[in-house]
Amino acid sequence: MNAGKSPIPFPGLRRKVAWRVLPLVFLLYITAYLDRANVGFAKLRMADDLKFSEEVFGLGIGIFFIGYLLLEIPGALLVERWSARKWFARILISWGFISALTAFVRTPTQFYAARFLLGVAEAGFFPGIIVYFTHWFVTADRARALSGLVMAVPFSLALGAPMSALLLDVHWLGLVGWKWMFILEGLPAVVLGGITLLCLTDRPRHARWLTPGERDHLEGLLAEEARVKEATGAATVAHALRQRNFWLLALGIFATNTGGYALSFWVPTMVKHLSGGTDRASLLYSGLFYACGLAGVYLSGQSSDRTGDRKWHCVGSQAATAFLLAGSSLSGQPFAVVMTWLCLTGFAAYFWPSPFWALPTLTLTASAAAVSIGFINMCANLAGSLGNYNMGWLKSHGYGDSACLLFLSACYFLGAILVSFVNVSPKPIPLPPIHAPAEILP
Repeated sequence: MNAGKSPIPFPGLRRKVAWRVLPLVFLLYITAYLDRANVGFAKLRMADDLKFSEEVFGLGIGIFFIGYLLLEIPGALLVERWSARKWFARILISWGFISALTAFVRTPTQFYAARFLLGVAEAGFFPGIIVYFTHWFVTADRARALSGLVMAVPFSLALGAPMSALLLDVHWLGLVGWKWMFILEGLPAVVLGGITLLCLTDRPRHARWLTPGERDHLEGLLAEEARVKEATGAATVAHALRQRNFWLLALGIFATNTGGYALSFWVPTMVKHLSGGTDRASLLYSGLFYACGLAGVYLSGQSSDRTGDRKWHCVGSQAATAFLLAGSSLSGQPFAVVMTWLCLTGFAAYFWPSPFWALPTLTLTASAAAVSIGFINMCANLAGSLGNYNMGWLKSHGYGDSACLLFLSACYFLGAILVSFVNVSPKPIPLPPIHAPAEILP
């Protein structure tokens, strides 16, 4: 491949790829998750202005995931077979406009329609990113790279909570603060869509910022990994769908995310009820929860890549989240103690996704992995719809925060049990650490 030339120093190449690919992807996913989740921040004022019940909000938050389901598998396949750059640009531009237009809903039906269309617009982004990483990172590096992506979730919420707290109090041009929140947090996605079209590179062979030798070396490594995976026998999509591990992962993330998505969206509401404080104070306290999640994602990627273990990092943190949520549900505790439980919960609740999403790509071929990841993420997002609707139903029918926290705890514990039965191949030999966005954040 590089006959007659000096060897390409692989650690240096990996750093070069990481610095070029990961910061932009990290920024895109920050924007994506904030536009998806900021309805939880807006709810503190939006519910009173529009007279929406808890059940209306639960259904509206959850219906996003129904729209999101429609293009999950096609989106992953388009990244594999067409162009990540063009597909992601389309996603960003369309969801940015729809998110901004949510500011003008007036009725529950309009709210449901806006959330559904936002889900359709964003569909395929997350599984597409996972497939996109298989074009750039070898297996041993992938969990660290995925941790950079998953880190965008708590980072966006930790940043979005105080930013939204400030926006809730503005009143510009006759529009109240929660409307400006949707507008000002939605339009950056449109700008980033144009940047993606100009700056994102589909595959190493298209990268002008790599030398010919670097392109050949990286393509060769990835091609060799693909040949090894083909030799394991997981050669067809149909075979992948018949695998026991596939269904354990799909059901495991369904159970976990039934609690996880509801937890992410309802933290501001629960914190307000538990603290009795103002909307602004509740969002600032919520920011602490998400900041602890940021630390969890960082350490998860570091540890799972260093040890080569994915399964037990995932299972352990799922079980820990269940225990901590149960602890926070105990009655009679001062708010400071409950908030301590919740901060520890935030750390554990964001620790498991990076190692989890490394599991489906370990034994599947490229096309099979694309479909499997899309299907598993469909289960994850269907859980988001169910969990948020259940939370709205529980609150509308008089159940308190303790009952809701126990429901979330049970979801995480069931997910831990299911993933614990997954059979994994022997762990890969760890390579030198990749420099992901987790390492370049201040």
